Amino acid sequence: MPAKLLVKRNPFRAPPSWVADAVIYQIVPDRFRRSGLVKAQDQMELRPWGTDPAAQGFQGGDLHGVIESLAQLQDMGITCLYLTPIFSSAANHRYHTFDYLQVDPLLGGNAALDALISAVRQRGMRLVLDGVFNHCGRGFWAFHHLVENGERSPYRDWFHVHQWPLRPYPAAGEDCGYACWWSVPDLPKFKHDHHAVQDYLLEVGRHWLDRGIDGWRLDVPAEVPATFWAEFRKMVRSVNPEAWIVGEIWGDARSWLGGDHFDGVMNYRLGWSSLCWAAAGEIDSGYSNPDYPLKHLAGEDLIAIWETTSGWYRPEVNQAQMNLLDSHDVPRALHSLKGDVNALKLALLLLFLHPGAPCMYYGTEAGLSGGPEPACREAFPWDSPWRVDLRPFLQELAGLRQRYSLLRKNGLHWSREGADGLRGEASNLLVLVNRSRSEWLKPPSGMSGSLEWQSGSVSPAGLVGPQSAALLLL
Repeated sequence: MPAKLLVKRNPFRAPPSWVADAVIYQIVPDRFRRSGLVKAQDQMELRPWGTDPAAQGFQGGDLHGVIESLAQLQDMGITCLYLTPIFSSAANHRYHTFDYLQVDPLLGGNAALDALISAVRQRGMRLVLDGVFNHCGRGFWAFHHLVENGERSPYRDWFHVHQWPLRPYPAAGEDCGYACWWSVPDLPKFKHDHHAVQDYLLEVGRHWLDRGIDGWRLDVPAEVPATFWAEFRKMVRSVNPEAWIVGEIWGDARSWLGGDHFDGVMNYRLGWSSLCWAAAGEIDSGYSNPDYPLKHLAGEDLIAIWETTSGWYRPEVNQAQMNLLDSHDVPRALHSLKGDVNALKLALLLLFLHPGAPCMYYGTEAGLSGGPEPACREAFPWDSPWRVDLRPFLQELAGLRQRYSLLRKNGLHWSREGADGLRGEASNLLVLVNRSRSEWLKPPSGMSGSLEWQSGSVSPAGLVGPQSAALLLL
């Protein structure tokens, strides 16, 4: 009998193995938790906690507040944090970076990040930072130099200048004179084919990996030349072969996930499709985005989207995706579901039943329901009553993934069950999910097993109640 061929794992092309087992929690630091420990905030005019998120200004969340919350997050099953940008910026969301080598003083500075890295490591958790390398803020030192010195600045080739003089604060209808992200003068685009820019950004990525972070989530990477990301991957793998590189690609990412650029992407397709099915027709479709379409989905349409998406990629890539329902860029899931907590629980369950790392947006456990950004960036209600407490439910979902490795590795085979049900199968495992708000779901004919877990109502005869789910061992 011929010997089996062993396929060796290529550490350069293969995603980090730990991602398949991760449960991620996304945090917008300014809105998560204010510790009172940041001296730079003393005597500052911070906005009151809970201020309308559309208002400008800073509410004062900081990295020490994240540290204070680690025990609670870990109890909920979280193993990895993803922080939106933390470097010095004049915007509360900090996507307008002006110093890539300094953690914003209002967040606690570099010392606070060192403390967070240490605290995360002590708990066996991971930390991923947001890399905004397509554009910078108007206050970035090289761009400031260009504005002050014009054509004589040695940094003129760091940016795409097409008209002098530059007008970083143009009047209505006036050309700012340089390329910027989505024509927003606040965000000058880097000129990535300039070697000095490449070297600088690669050194930034290296610096924080050396400091101890576990990976980079890359902002709008499709707007950056692929050749730069190929060099970025080489740099990351040389520093830490187990660091995760995840790109913000909302749709088909096949050209980015062949092993030369990213390990995974933000898998919005799994997220919006799960929401649209779980909503059972009650979806808020006021948000318009072709990459995040909110509309009614039948079971067969949902499964087709899932199968198409997973079919695009290698199995190890599917295990390294960042699977999410919502984020800082889209309406919160509970908003899209018109406040239906039971529908949210079904959508979260679907998220946890797929290969890839489920990612929860901060405040999901408390029932936050802000609409399109910036409404979805509201402050965490630490000192206010929560609409709902989903921490026990999320802890259960994380426990299911830990207990049944096939959910993390190979996933389930999905089919439609009745008008409003889904059936997922693998080996001796059967999952039934019923989205109907009024009808019970009958189990498949001839199938019976021991009930290992349930959400909502399950009858002694195995019928799954409205907006309920069951996991059985056959």
